[in-house]
Amino acid sequence: MKNSNQTFNVRVIPRARKDDITVDPDGTLRVHTTAVPTDGAANDAVIKIIAKHFDVAKSQVKIIRGATSRNKIIQL
Repeated sequence: MKNSNQTFNVRVIPRARKDDITVDPDGTLRVHTTAVPTDGAANDAVIKIIAKHFDVAKSQVKIIRGATSRNKIIQL
């Protein structure tokens, strides 16, 4: 998946019971994270979860839009 520059619509669910990724019928990734949405902790957790899911380095995952929203656009 290197150098693919793919973008994904992501819906973040903070304070979840466990870290997990599911896919909605419309193709939106739903990222569940145990982190709280304070001081960027949830964003950091989302980047870590997505990087692990797609087996890429955290530095290759970027939040393009929605850094302060539950709805984000992520680029790999």
